Amino acid sequence: MLSKIDANKFNTLIEINALINSTVTDLHSLLVRILDSATKLCRGEASSLLLVKKETQELYFEVALGSKGAEAAKFTVKLDEGIAGWVATHRRSLIVNDVEHDKRHLKKISEKTGYPSRTMMAVPMRLKDECIGVIEILNKRGNDYFTQDDLEWLEIFANQAALAIRNTQSFEKVRGEMNLLQTELGKNKEYHTLIAKSPVILEKLEIIDRVAQTDSSVLILGESGVGKELFAEQIHLRSPRRGAPFIRVNCAALPEGLLESELFGHVKGAFTNAIQNRRGRFELADKGTIFLDEIGDLSLSLQSKLLRVIQQKTFEKVGSNTPVTVDVRILAATNKDIEALVERGEFRSDLYYRINVLPIYIPPLRQRLEDIPELAGFFIKKYQAETKKQFTGFSSDAMEFMLSYSWPGNIRELQNSVERACVIGKGPRIQKDDLFFKTAPIIPEPAGGGRNLKNAINAFKIQFIQKVLEENKWNQTETAKALDIQRTYLSRLIKEFSIKDH
Repeated sequence: MLSKIDANKFNTLIEINALINSTVTDLHSLLVRILDSATKLCRGEASSLLLVKKETQELYFEVALGSKGAEAAKFTVKLDEGIAGWVATHRRSLIVNDVEHDKRHLKKISEKTGYPSRTMMAVPMRLKDECIGVIEILNKRGNDYFTQDDLEWLEIFANQAALAIRNTQSFEKVRGEMNLLQTELGKNKEYHTLIAKSPVILEKLEIIDRVAQTDSSVLILGESGVGKELFAEQIHLRSPRRGAPFIRVNCAALPEGLLESELFGHVKGAFTNAIQNRRGRFELADKGTIFLDEIGDLSLSLQSKLLRVIQQKTFEKVGSNTPVTVDVRILAATNKDIEALVERGEFRSDLYYRINVLPIYIPPLRQRLEDIPELAGFFIKKYQAETKKQFTGFSSDAMEFMLSYSWPGNIRELQNSVERACVIGKGPRIQKDDLFFKTAPIIPEPAGGGRNLKNAINAFKIQFIQKVLEENKWNQTETAKALDIQRTYLSRLIKEFSIKDH
């Protein structure tokens, strides 16, 4: 038993226990807090928390604190190697006050990090009869030796760490089952899971709760990739129309002739290949909701037809003069400056005022940083299942990088980055390099044309267009939308600059 109760240590234990039993789900941050507290209270200079990876029978550094912590965290230790390996295998605590002459000491880490180990405590973290990891504290300050009292306190901290891991595993199991259920529901009804933790998005969802109860048109604004379609889904799912169809149309995906038929349907013989009558999306959405994505790309003639649907609830199929009546709520979205389109005469002002009854602006990811860890965690679970790999999360460097990156492609770019990391990452955690970011455009030297302004601008265009093409997996339609230019103009630039997919 502990010889006496230290008030400082006791209060620290209470604080950490409160955190463990709270709704905190960031296990890595919690383990850092536990290890940092243990290190300070036992007066150590450095410390590590290693977890067992069963598949390879290794210990890897989940947390490493101290002046050489970042270098130490790059190593893994076999279960039959080193003092930590001995503790994990035998599930027994150790005090080693002469590390240099202990036969179990693994010298390669000290040699490669340049950090000498003089004294050490190491204790196992246990869940039931299983050792799931080891906590070790190095070099007691003042050249003192670690004592039995220090060891007993460290064992308490190790128990706290094991409890935090168990609670998180239980939480992840429940959340995984919920995500699986949501995914299955999504397969049946084609709805997506909406991840929201930031105050700004939670506030938007409160607004959506109120907006959903009406039948007024909603215009959803925001940059490409912010998830406008997901918010349209939420309006429908929270509305009285949720039991009726939710029909999606991407107005930029089809040329005008095909889009008119897609929206309003056609009758047999209306045009070549119209071999039978066809119901359009508005007819399919009767009693439900239609979502018109990229409405800023709609031609003026189709804008006129859409205005009639909003005002009169009627339209004619292509090739027919017979009016069709529908009861449809219209949700629209665009990443363009639609007011500028109105000023230029490219978008009807009367249609704009009818669809802009309830505008909702979705902020970019760089303005909702609290969502990044939640979204990244959601995507890592999705893609580790597809890649048949297991990841325990993101390294602190990777998470810091994601939180500092500007995300010009928003959630779509984050999803692509995590998917790529799951494909190339080796685990157990996603590293910064796995995400394969470019933090800033690298402007190439103009080829063969000197340093005049025109050549420099062209060099930048080449690099920037190639970057956006890569972000959109070389889909020219999506790239043109991201660049806010016509697809034909993008194709001309690709040909002009000989931009190729390497």
